[in-house]
This record gives sequence, C-alpha cells and structure tokens, in this order.
Amino acid sequence: MEANQPGDALSFDRPTAAYIHIPFCRRRCFYCDFPISVVGDKPPRSRQVGQSDTGFGTIAEYVDLLCQEIHTTPVLSRSLATVFLGGGTPSLLTVSQLEQILETVDQRFGIDASAELSMEIDPDTVDLDRLRGYRAAGINRLSLGVQAFQPELLIACGRTHTPADIYAAVEAIHRVGVTNFSLDLISGLPHLTLDHWQDSLSQAIDLNPTHLSVYDLTVEPGTAFDRWYTPGADPLPSDEATAQMYRIAQKTLTQAGYHHYEISNYARSGYACQHNCIYWENRSYYGFGMAAASYTNGQRFTRPRKRREYYQWIQTLVKQNGTIDCPIVSQNERLLDTLMLGLRLAAGLSVPGLIAQFGEAIVSQVLDCLQPYQRQGWVVLEGEQSQRLHLTDPEGFLFSNVVLTSLFERFAAQDAELLA
Repeated sequence: MEANQPGDALSFDRPTAAYIHIPFCRRRCFYCDFPISVVGDKPPRSRQVGQSDTGFGTIAEYVDLLCQEIHTTPVLSRSLATVFLGGGTPSLLTVSQLEQILETVDQRFGIDASAELSMEIDPDTVDLDRLRGYRAAGINRLSLGVQAFQPELLIACGRTHTPADIYAAVEAIHRVGVTNFSLDLISGLPHLTLDHWQDSLSQAIDLNPTHLSVYDLTVEPGTAFDRWYTPGADPLPSDEATAQMYRIAQKTLTQAGYHHYEISNYARSGYACQHNCIYWENRSYYGFGMAAASYTNGQRFTRPRKRREYYQWIQTLVKQNGTIDCPIVSQNERLLDTLMLGLRLAAGLSVPGLIAQFGEAIVSQVLDCLQPYQRQGWVVLEGEQSQRLHLTDPEGFLFSNVVLTSLFERFAAQDAELLA
C-alpha cells in the first residue's frame, strides 16, 4: 500500500476491494433503513438453479445495469483481494446472476485466486443446490443474517425466517464445504431479555461459525421501530440492559475462543473479515450498485439511494466514460476518518503511522484530546514510546461514541488548511 504523506493530497493507495450492493428483499425488516426494493414473499428456492423468477424480473434488470456500471468504472488496480456482496438480500440472486456479476468484476479488475469472496445470505432464501451454485461461482465466505434464535423475537423484528431455517442453512453451508462463515446477532431488540441474549449467544457458539458479528439495535428515523418505540423504554431494553448485553457478549465469545478484533466483530484465529478490515484501516475500495459508497483516488462517493435515480446515474456515467466528479477528501476529513475507523479495531492505530500521515503537531493534539479518557480507563497508549493507540475492551469499546464525539468536536471545526 502506498502511504499518504503529510501535505500530499494526491498520494493514495490502490483499491484492492470491491463492495457490490444487491438492494432486494422479500420484505423490509422493522428496524431497517437500508436502501432496498421489496420484491415480495415468493421464495427463490422454488425455482431451478439459474432460472429466472416470475415476479423477480427487476433483479435481472438491476444486475444488467450493475454490470454496466462495473464495466464503465476506470481501472485503478488489476488485482482484487476481496469482493463483498451485501444488501438487501444477495441470496435472492440466481446462480447465473451471481456468475454474471463476478465474471464482470473479474474481467474488468481481476480477482486474485486467493481472494476472499463474501456474500450475505438470509436463512430462508437458500438451500443446498443454491449454495452449491454459489460455491462453484467462487463464493468462499458466507455471512448469515440470524439476528435472534427465539421465534417470537424474529417475528417482533419482521424477519421472515425461523430458528429451524437457521439450522438448516448452517447444515447446508457445511455440506457445500464453506468453512468460513459468519453469523449476525442483534442485541437491544424489543422484548429481548438477558436470558434470551445468553441463549442466542450459546446457540450461535454451538453452530461453530468462524466469525460472529454482534450489533446493538439502533432505532433509525423513518423505520417501523421509530414509529412504534422510544429508545430505552419498554418494550426495548434499557440503556443499562443493552450495555450489559455488550459485556455478556464480550465475555461469552472471548471465553469460547473468539478474538474480539473490532467493536462489533469476533473471529476465530485467521478468520477476521478481510474486506471489512479495509474499511476500518481507511484504505481505498470500489463500490458498485444502488447507494454503494466508494473511496478511490482520495474521493468518497455514494451512489443514488433509489433505483430509478441510480439507473439514470448509470446513463450519465456511461456518457462521461466513467468519470465521477466529486471533491477530494480533505486532510482534516481524512484524519477524522482514520481515527473514527481505526479506533474501532482492537489493534487500534499506530502512532508513528499517524505522525507520518498528519504530522507530529496534529497527533499531539489528538493525544491531548484523549487524555481524559486514558484516565477513565477507556483509551490506552502502549508499547515502547507509546507506539499504539487503542480503546480498552469492553469498556472503551462500549463508550467509544463518547471518545469519538470528543475527537470530532475538537477537529471537525478546524480549517482544513491547518492540516494540509
């Protein structure tokens, strides 16, 4: 990776990762504010593998236009180490649609033979044949959206699957030979108790995934939960209860042999998500699809969040030969991005690396801002000559928003020229 130098706004690393957004879901979960299109409840597993779906024609149209975007995007590197299909529900894709996407990516940018190819799947949208097709197409890492193991909680948050679907999906994952798979859980759901939470963690461990993502519910504006509930009030758990759930997850999963390598993520040794680590290390990546974000040539750009506007944007992109006109991220913004992303990692940030990028005076201000949280026991400077800066686990992670807000307030208002 090419290191950025202080004052050199044109020195950027080459992207080695691609995120691909598949915005289709059978229905919208009650907590979801993601940019998606609802296609109905007809299960995709009822078709033959690779066959088109009556009622799912919009997916085929989207895939064609998505591939057009990929084909039009300027090539900044010829070797992708990770590809991640997120959503939405990427497992609504037929095998042939997945193959079309991956072949287009490979033809345009090249995918390393050893690349991590991840795909999010919902438990009730896959079966053995479909997973075999995905595996043959190159997918070698699967992320299963479990969220909870209690049927009443799944119903309460609008999920379409059952606990039996979870177990069936994991069995199918094992049978097709995908050893690298992750389970997602959500704490803070309505009616979720500490006993429920401990039970979900125990059942997840019993399924022996290589990776677990544990997210705390955020009640987003405009969602069904936003209309129905007030954060911290019944039937949502209290703030104290959700904090306790975080501590329980940290203790339970680390004792079970999972490394807590990022605020919300745990992995067996060697199974941290390579793709997501690129985000947290503030490295460059391609983004494709409706509402997808990219970070290339020092420019962050997010595509339109609605399908019609996204299709119109692709037409403009083609006319402009793949040129996207947006400002380069300022040195000030890059500093905040680096801090806010890097402090999510258990490994934290290299202080000499920060100095190399932003200069000793700025890093001195950062460390000064963090001193109260060092005294609080949430932030640690460790190693000879304080080589690394990181949050403590679990308390520093638990109060990371307080720490990051302080950094943002300290630096966001400063003129970018002071850091250029």
